[in-house]
Amino acid sequence: MKYGEKEIKDAKLETWENPTPERDYTIDITFPEFSCLCPRSGYPDYATIRVKYIPDMKVVELKSLKLYLNSYREKYISHEESTNRIYRDLNDLLKPRMLEV
Repeated sequence: MKYGEKEIKDAKLETWENPTPERDYTIDITFPEFSCLCPRSGYPDYATIRVKYIPDMKVVELKSLKLYLNSYREKYISHEESTNRIYRDLNDLLKPRMLEV
C-alpha cells in the first residue's frame, strides 16, 4: 500500500480552535474531485462537494477534510447518502453556527 492510500484509509476529521470565535464568518470549501461507487452498478460516480459553514469554537483542518472526502472513493454509497453522512460527521464534530453540504 502506498503512503497516500494508507493516509486515506486511516483518514479522520480533525479540528483546530477557531482563531476568532467572536466573529461570524463563512468558510466555503469546494472539493471538485469527489467520487464514490454506485451501490447499484458499482460504476464510479463523480461529484463536486461544497462545504459551507460558519464556525463556532472549532474549524475543520483542511488536509484531514480532503483525506476524509477521498475515503469515499472505494465506498458503495449514493451521493444522497454520502452528502448526509458528511453533513452529520461535520455537524457532530464542529457544532457550527451554520452548515451546508
